[in-house]
Amino acid sequence: MTVIGSSCSIPRPGRACSAYLIDGGGSRTIVDFGTGALASLRSHFEPEEIDAIVISHMHADHFLDLIPLRYALKYGNRTNERKIAVYLPPQGERILRQLASAFVREGSADFLDEVFTLHSFDEASQIELGETIVRFAATQHYIPTCAVRVELGDASVTYSADAAATSELVDFARGTGFFLCEATLFRDEHPGPAPGHMSAADAGELAASADVAHLGITHYPADANPDELYEDAARVYKGEITIVDDHAQFAVG
Repeated sequence: MTVIGSSCSIPRPGRACSAYLIDGGGSRTIVDFGTGALASLRSHFEPEEIDAIVISHMHADHFLDLIPLRYALKYGNRTNERKIAVYLPPQGERILRQLASAFVREGSADFLDEVFTLHSFDEASQIELGETIVRFAATQHYIPTCAVRVELGDASVTYSADAAATSELVDFARGTGFFLCEATLFRDEHPGPAPGHMSAADAGELAASADVAHLGITHYPADANPDELYEDAARVYKGEITIVDDHAQFAVG
């Protein structure tokens, strides 16, 4: 797994928003593709080397770089003409096409379709990409959002996406090899009456309850103190903890 982007909605300096590349089982799959992800990706792979992209939800910091990716696939020096499969949550295709319509000449419908094949999923879906299996679970967030679990044999990566801490997310992440968990909220920040994000302490509690092998704290703001993020998570979770950063790579399994 390669961290392509680890910022929350306001990118940290020199960093991209949410994007995580999982390479194994004959497939290179990216989970989320937020602001700045394309430039970060190109430190590792060219766009045409990607097989699939899975988008957890339709907030800009999780999908917006699909637009510059389209231009890279259309006009870049490609070595193949293979389309990238893009898997979108409910209503995601409608939202993406509505956004793309701002760049399309009237009467032209191939802005997205000439480089992507668009698919929709819901929380009950299961996607097979090479030898990997992708599963989903709805999270508690401000718009429809799915956590994503990618499995290859006994190895697995689970990504919380944007979420409040819930028992359902514990069940979904249970026993995973690497748990990428958001920590958008600052220490002691009150999430409000309808929480849709977590703190590092929440992530630690969730990781401990789910008995994960490795906790990766992600989706944190520039003002967050990495030492505090680690300390808050480690108060409850006693396993391996990493405050992930762009371009970090991890072997899972």
